[in-house]
Amino acid sequence: MRRTADASHAKKRYNRKGMSDIQKPSLHNTQKRLATLSQDDAFREFQSSENGLTSADAQARRAQYGWNEITEKKTNPLLKFLSFFWGPIPWMIETACVLSAVLRHWEDLGIITVLLLLNAVVGFWEEYHAADAVASLKKTLALKCRVKRDGSWTTLESRELVPGDVIRLRLGDIVPADAKLLAGDGLELDQSMLTGESLPVTHAGNDLVFSGSIVRRGENDALVVATGLRTNFGHTVQLVSDAVGTSHFQKEMLRIGDFLIAFAGMLACLLVIVGLFRREPLLEDVQYALILAVAAIPAAMPAVLTTTMALGARFLAAKNAIVTRLESIHELAGMDILCCDKTGTLTQNKLQVESVTAFDSIDEANVLTFAALASRKEDDDPIDNAIIRRAELRDGTTSYSVTHFTPFDPVHKRTEAAVTGGDGPCSVSKGSVPVILALCKPDDALKAKTDAVEEELASRGFRALGVAKTDASGAWHFLGIIALSDPPREDAANVIQEALDMGVHVKMITGDQLPIARETARRLKLGGDILDASVFENTSHYKIGQLDADIEKADGFAKAFPDHKFYIVESLQKHNHVVGMTGDGVNDAPALHKADAGIAVSGATDAARSAADIVLLQPGLNVIIEAIKESRRIFKRMTSYAIYRIAETTRLLLFITLSVLVFHFYPITAVMVILLALLNDGAILSIAFDRANVGTAPQRWNMHVILTVSSALGTIGVASSFLLFYLCERVFDLPQDVIQSLMYLKLSVAGHLMIFHARTRYSMFDNRPAWILLAATITTQILATIIVVYGVFVTPIGWTLAGLVWVYALAWIPANEIVKRAAYRLAGA
Repeated sequence: MRRTADASHAKKRYNRKGMSDIQKPSLHNTQKRLATLSQDDAFREFQSSENGLTSADAQARRAQYGWNEITEKKTNPLLKFLSFFWGPIPWMIETACVLSAVLRHWEDLGIITVLLLLNAVVGFWEEYHAADAVASLKKTLALKCRVKRDGSWTTLESRELVPGDVIRLRLGDIVPADAKLLAGDGLELDQSMLTGESLPVTHAGNDLVFSGSIVRRGENDALVVATGLRTNFGHTVQLVSDAVGTSHFQKEMLRIGDFLIAFAGMLACLLVIVGLFRREPLLEDVQYALILAVAAIPAAMPAVLTTTMALGARFLAAKNAIVTRLESIHELAGMDILCCDKTGTLTQNKLQVESVTAFDSIDEANVLTFAALASRKEDDDPIDNAIIRRAELRDGTTSYSVTHFTPFDPVHKRTEAAVTGGDGPCSVSKGSVPVILALCKPDDALKAKTDAVEEELASRGFRALGVAKTDASGAWHFLGIIALSDPPREDAANVIQEALDMGVHVKMITGDQLPIARETARRLKLGGDILDASVFENTSHYKIGQLDADIEKADGFAKAFPDHKFYIVESLQKHNHVVGMTGDGVNDAPALHKADAGIAVSGATDAARSAADIVLLQPGLNVIIEAIKESRRIFKRMTSYAIYRIAETTRLLLFITLSVLVFHFYPITAVMVILLALLNDGAILSIAFDRANVGTAPQRWNMHVILTVSSALGTIGVASSFLLFYLCERVFDLPQDVIQSLMYLKLSVAGHLMIFHARTRYSMFDNRPAWILLAATITTQILATIIVVYGVFVTPIGWTLAGLVWVYALAWIPANEIVKRAAYRLAGA
């Protein structure tokens, strides 16, 4: 994740709530103060006027405030690639390369160099395709805007704006900076990208409007009050930039890697020390120890893990879900909480008529008909569209003709149409219930009835519209109330239930009001514990612990700003939850990036897609369940690999070290060690294609179980190797070079059989392996057998001895299975 170049935002600083210093409280306080200023006071504060700034003033302010844009640092690809040659594992491999060259062991040098390059290329390729959220957020800013400079209007790039500029906002414009509307007509803004609200919001003169909003209706001038990272939009970008960390996947892989490196390093040092006391050639001892360590430590782990997760990503891509961060597939396996944005994720983000309440002896069909006549399809207004769609089902408007239409405006808060047809010419109107009711000069009974209906609809989170019509005398009559809602997606309830069955608790997060959130939660059977997110700003430091407990217990959150979503995810993560987050707007981007698994739903903004780890390309959330299932299969494969890798390291290192210490004998040569590592790692890559069962609960790394089982399998492997060594040297009195070839084949065959022991909890025959894993294992072992039979880099032993080694390795399968099951019982699994 790139950082912004603004020095004032470069350092990540947190208070006790875990929020950065340019926090919502201070940002909100500034916004509240600016909102209360009169137009004249605002001009004085920003040293501007209705004529805007001069070019000289603008240039001076740009030097102070910078460009109105989001800047980021760029990483040199070459330097990024070279960074993969720096670290504990690369250092060991590189040292082994140098020593091989000094000793002129060219075969060793070539094979070790292949390992080194493989590790670097795979790591670089994975990170090269990582998403850049800040770059995408930058693209959502308006490119051009109308600005008054030097007393006249001109068109400039939005990046040139500075506080104090006067700008013109028109239909279809993206607001290019935070601004204060001047006196004049109000605007209707689509803020769904910023707040998640599904309906346009009306702003009158003197209100604050925020960058990233879209003007849906109206035209007005505004005074710029904040630009770049100082805007509400810029604050969202800063949250995305600050949301960095190490995934659970990376942490556990680092633990396994550190354990193997420490174990291999310790025994390698022991071999060198023993060699010094025995006056053996130092450089050769050091080279052998390093090669042994390279073979034992997980140098090829990035390739194995990346291949496994890339196949999972390909599986999800076939289901129209694009993975932008491979580690997120693993995070889904352990996810126990999924935070879902409501609008556009759990709901359709499309208004529909929920109910119609008719008054004045008129039926519901006529209420809809007259409401549709007071709507205009070409305006593409969400409310008008919902009413027209419902009325068209009844086809009741065809007998009328609209002769004049007055659109909605923020002052009158209603639409009106003059129509002919039916019983004669009349006027119809729809809009705010109090406004429509006032037209009709209601008596107390009508007012009480409308109040009761409106209150009941508000308690369920519905938006109420009044409908009225004039009679022949021109007097208005109240016809009824239409309830509008944003309905849940058809598949949402099933997805939620399936997630619960898999041990994943779903929490809804929305910017809508509390009643709307409660009604949506009721429909989706999410639970009734919905928390008002505004409490986050008013909670004292000493009550933070209780607030965290409320967050953990809640089924959903209403009135949530971007900071709130970010804080909710962070709070849950602090309490050891693996958190997923779905969303579609800029307002969701910080939480999507902070979450362990961020999921951008179909139709999401570029900012949300870039901040997310998984992007859904088609409507519906069923693919999330498929992603969870696939991630749990991958987790099972990774667990099998971890057990195999630790067991192999234990078996190889202990056997060689004890052989040198006790018998003064190197059981395999340096070339054999390298060949063993290459063939083993080549075969284990195929575990990415293996069959695996889906766990019924969130999957977490249990290192106690992994270490216990792998250590047990490694230890019995050492015992079987020493028994064969004893038979070869003491019973059959074979030459040392022949013994080394025999031991190499035994370690190779038994090591590949270890894969099949590690991949199952019970019998290795219970779960049939994938054909590609079986084929890869057989192929590599045929190669290992041919190497020792014909003497490629080793002493040849012939087919008879090679066959006996195979029989010996296969004969140990029952003993390995008994030890494995005992280890699982001992570990309590």
